[in-house]
Amino acid sequence: MASFAYKGRESGGVLVDGTIDANDATTAAKMLMTRKITPVDIIELSDKSVKKQESADMGFLVPQVSIDDLVIFARQMYSLAKAGIPIIRAVTGLANTNSKRMRHALNDVIDQLERGRNLSSSLAQHPKIFNQLFVSVVHVGENTGRLDDAFMQLAEYLQREQDTRKQIKAATRYPMFVIFALVVALIVMNILVIPVFAGMFEKFDAELPAMTLFLIGMSDLFVTSWWVMIIIGMVCFFITRRYLDTKQGRYKWDKLYLQLPLIGSIVERSLLGRFARSFSMMLRAGVPLTAALNLVSEAVDNSYMSKAVIDMRLRIEKGESLSRVALASGLFTPLVMQMINVGEETGRVDELLSEVAEFYEREVEYDLKSLTSKIEPILIAIVASMVLVLALGIFTPMWDMMGVVQGK
Repeated sequence: MASFAYKGRESGGVLVDGTIDANDATTAAKMLMTRKITPVDIIELSDKSVKKQESADMGFLVPQVSIDDLVIFARQMYSLAKAGIPIIRAVTGLANTNSKRMRHALNDVIDQLERGRNLSSSLAQHPKIFNQLFVSVVHVGENTGRLDDAFMQLAEYLQREQDTRKQIKAATRYPMFVIFALVVALIVMNILVIPVFAGMFEKFDAELPAMTLFLIGMSDLFVTSWWVMIIIGMVCFFITRRYLDTKQGRYKWDKLYLQLPLIGSIVERSLLGRFARSFSMMLRAGVPLTAALNLVSEAVDNSYMSKAVIDMRLRIEKGESLSRVALASGLFTPLVMQMINVGEETGRVDELLSEVAEFYEREVEYDLKSLTSKIEPILIAIVASMVLVLALGIFTPMWDMMGVVQGK
């Protein structure tokens, strides 16, 4: 199997290029014709040139595939699969996307399909775009003959995930902007404002209070030792990042993250909603219980909660019931536990887990809307503290000097 670089024109006359794997140039031309691309030029590539071209095409400046791209892909695949369009033809029609990484991946998927692979194994060759959860649902859809339902479930799941992320971004935008403005104001005050007052106090040779000496010392640190602060900050950043890349460091951070004031409970419920939603989707798709828990542990994207889910799976493998291991995990509220118990008794665990997900999602949505109002008093207190420190450190010695001048 060789690789060929090609240039061709689509049915609308648009010039396209890329690479394709085939036994020879003639086979490559036939494969392009099935994609409705009229080949203009086909050149065989060596292995080194293929790798070089792929690395150049997929440089770090090329944007990653977003959830919106995956949602669009899943919804379009649902429509095409429901209409009875053959898989290769459906993927070929969707390969002409604006996302360069997605286009490259789908072209490779087409090549894999033409070689006889099924869709799920072809998608699995691109784990950075299609995760194990995505691939597993597609695999179940293929085996049960309900590929359209599988893609619809994926589209709904990804859409809810995207909505939650947008809500979190909207809720944290104002606090992040205020914090950024405070940092900029602190730097400007220490570099430009405080040195002017320090020079004036030095001329009067006045006795300065402790708060003023603190501000002058901090300003000197910013002005004379800024490079030391940058180096220390960079070292701390890289050490922290290196530690968080370890399994133990990531576990401790993820556990601490869920215990943070204000946002910890919101993040925890958001993860539990994701757990319930993805678990429900896997069970509805027909994935076995233990395999579903294994996949869901990756979907929650939190090592602490992932370990709790894995522990649930291990206890289920030993013969314990879902409701019992869920209670032992300590992750769920009594209301949710009651719904899991009912679902297990009636054989409708997937439906009731979907309701659990909606319960958590409504709570997260409400908390995110009120998050700004909860953070505002804290931000106001921080601003007031900065103003108080500046007032005591700058204006107090000025008033003292004015009293001395008037007394004379």
